[in-house]
Amino acid sequence: MPWAEKIRPVLSAYPMAITPYYLSLIQQDEENDPLALQCIPDLKEISVLPNSSADPLNEDGCMPAPKLIHRYPDRALAIVTKTCANYCRHCNRKRFWKTPEASTLKNRLGKMVRYVADSPKVREVILSGGDPLTYDDGKLEMILASFAAIRHVEVLRIGSRMPAVLPMRITKDLCRMLKRYRPLWFNTQFNHPAEITADATRACNMLQEVGIPVSNQSVLLKDVNDKPAVMQHLLYGLQKISVRPYYLFHCEPVKGCGHFRTDIREGLTIMEELRRHCSGLALPQYVADLPGQAGKVPILALSKSIKNDLKEHQDFFDNFE
Repeated sequence: MPWAEKIRPVLSAYPMAITPYYLSLIQQDEENDPLALQCIPDLKEISVLPNSSADPLNEDGCMPAPKLIHRYPDRALAIVTKTCANYCRHCNRKRFWKTPEASTLKNRLGKMVRYVADSPKVREVILSGGDPLTYDDGKLEMILASFAAIRHVEVLRIGSRMPAVLPMRITKDLCRMLKRYRPLWFNTQFNHPAEITADATRACNMLQEVGIPVSNQSVLLKDVNDKPAVMQHLLYGLQKISVRPYYLFHCEPVKGCGHFRTDIREGLTIMEELRRHCSGLALPQYVADLPGQAGKVPILALSKSIKNDLKEHQDFFDNFE
């Protein structure tokens, strides 16, 4: 690979992991292939940029139990592993990549479950990481069953990029197991239309066929999907395979990810263009994730263009007290 020597200085800070499947999707003759940018290390990752942080959302400060994030009253997020099939270079948890697990899964899970069991306001538990689907079916079911056994936990959610980076992980056996834990929601991450392959489509459809809704949470990434035409192609592709575009995240000021960040005005321009051409079913919320309980703040409402568009309808809004 022509880039092999150039990435060595990055690996000491941020390791690399790419599935053979995802690597096969990269156009080797395209210098700035959007999939390569997401998974191949770049020297820009070790540049020191102002206002960046290893943990910009202060997740570590919101952990009442090790690796259990409780930022909102009604839900908690369990970082059940630090491992991913692909290490996405824009990941907001790059700080975990070189840190080994402090204890066994059983020990970590026990502390998380005890906290949730003692927190009756928590009605939803999100399994995240890393990627929970890096576990085999047996361990994944142990995690799901442990939280499902808590009486006040009504909904489970899994966050996984496997449909995009290793769709072969979604098997009939996995889907049969997951079906037992409905209501179970599955959030994945497709960032570019080239990721929506026949294999990815099959994986998403298998989940849907057992009654598990699949939603998508993209990240707005410079030179990957920061053009209206590319984003529209992505959203149409997701709608076509019945995957609901849920969020489009403004890339966070994560240490090692600064080269992916766009100006927020560029994001607003993209969303304004999409709003005029895409149906609501294909339109995600453009949000900034902020520290603490501020959470995911919609950015589209800040657009001057939209406010100007609404001026002619002011009489409509005046009818509301």
